[in-house]
Amino acid sequence: MATAPSRAITRDTLKLRITPELRGLIDRAAELAGKNRNDFILEAALRAAEDALLDRTMFIVTPKAYAEFLKRLDAPPQPNDRLRRTMRARTCRP
Repeated sequence: MATAPSRAITRDTLKLRITPELRGLIDRAAELAGKNRNDFILEAALRAAEDALLDRTMFIVTPKAYAEFLKRLDAPPQPNDRLRRTMRARTCRP
């Protein structure tokens, strides 16, 4: 059985200078999340980076498309089977 050749993944280092108190806080949070410090920090940094970029995403549309978008936002929701099932579902079971 032939396997695809593996490609070397290049990695870079990111160094941070933090106080021992902050490092301890991060370590405790990482442990509670079941992760090591590096994975915990990387995941948090990536999430913050994505949020920062998504907050600045701009869509350019025609005035007609924008007017249609606003019209749909202002329109009341149209009931459908899925919405009705959701509204009948019990959220808390005894």
